[in-house]
Amino acid sequence: MQPIMLRPRLQSRGVSVFALVAALPLLLALPAQAQVTMQDPIPYDAQRGVFSFATGLEQSLPAVVQVTTLAQSRGPTSSTSDPRPLSSGSGVIIDAAQGIIVTNNHVVENGRKFTVDLLDGRLFDATLIGVDKATDLAVLKIEATGLSQVEVADSEGLRSGDLAFAVGYPLGLDQTLTMGVISGLGRSGMGDRIEDYIQTDAAVNSGNSGGPLLDSRGRLIGINTSILSGGGGGNDGIAFAVPTHIMMYVADQLRASGEVKRGVTGAILGSLNAARARTLGLNIGRGAVVEDVAPGSSAERAGLQKGDVITRIHDRSVSNAGTVNATIGIAAPGTTLAVVYLRDGHEGRASLVVETAEPRNVVVTTDVVIARGASVRAIDSGLQVYAVESGSAAANADLRAGDVIRSVNGAGVSSLTALGRAMDRDGARRLTVLRDGQTVTVNL
Repeated sequence: MQPIMLRPRLQSRGVSVFALVAALPLLLALPAQAQVTMQDPIPYDAQRGVFSFATGLEQSLPAVVQVTTLAQSRGPTSSTSDPRPLSSGSGVIIDAAQGIIVTNNHVVENGRKFTVDLLDGRLFDATLIGVDKATDLAVLKIEATGLSQVEVADSEGLRSGDLAFAVGYPLGLDQTLTMGVISGLGRSGMGDRIEDYIQTDAAVNSGNSGGPLLDSRGRLIGINTSILSGGGGGNDGIAFAVPTHIMMYVADQLRASGEVKRGVTGAILGSLNAARARTLGLNIGRGAVVEDVAPGSSAERAGLQKGDVITRIHDRSVSNAGTVNATIGIAAPGTTLAVVYLRDGHEGRASLVVETAEPRNVVVTTDVVIARGASVRAIDSGLQVYAVESGSAAANADLRAGDVIRSVNGAGVSSLTALGRAMDRDGARRLTVLRDGQTVTVNL
């Protein structure tokens, strides 16, 4: 495992329950009036004489399932039709009547058959309804009766410090419940996906992927997706979950059509950091920098320009490009988003309309090519990708900011004009790029 890397196999560290117990005397010391007005301020089981969250959580546990993905066997002694286990993860039932299960895309990726194990011991084959790589979500369906479903809470109301419970099937174990707190909200910057993660320190490990993150009442607030791990792959207490306000948007679209159709604005964004802020002469370290604006796009009509720094969108503070991309990524075409930005030290406002994504030609200017969601500029060492739009074809193909494009379909490209012509041709595109000193092939 590489140091400080995001991994799809979840690992983390739980919070000690002793901290919660230590705080109970303070809760008990609250004025009587305050205790009366609070709803169940202390989760106390009087019959057993213990503090417990079981009452709220137990109703959701039957909705948490184990998902096994199988692929084609290729061994010399195996039948070509004999499936073999490829990966295992978790999932959660959000619609018991229809047998609808949400899990991670990376749990079902490359699978040909899927099975679902229920808490009551029943095993079912599952049908893959659809996947969304941009949010790492997938929807499965099983035909079964007597299912339970989880109650879905609005993740927009979450606060850092809320208790959180991760449920899944980690490390080959049966269903496991761990507790932690929400340690951050709106996390992004881990890749070129649509990211607006809940950060938690609830203990999660390999096999928890796709399982639910629950609040203290047992309601679904997110889908456990990934971790940030230091050297050695140890549990560092930093895990990420896709919040329900994104999950439900994606799940509804996958159920309706098997795919997610997102609107676009034509703004290519990068994240503001300390170094970039100094270059721009700003005294802030958070925001989304407009790297480029596609000609004729909604962003151009809204008056946004290269170098603008978006600080608020749709009444949300912008931490980085992920905040803006996530907001646009779950906005229906036709939605108008209020934007606040900085330009030359002065605040400006704009109304950004989310438009239906239409197939369009590659945009080539004197200093940039915008194609399939990637923005490319000429530098001394070649043609460098400097921004990748979340959820785009370029992002899905794992083209990354910093890649230097050497060839397209085997033909070398040394100018923006040549790259534009190559990217505008019909058919698949096989890009050879230089990444961290290594030659990598990217298939668009």
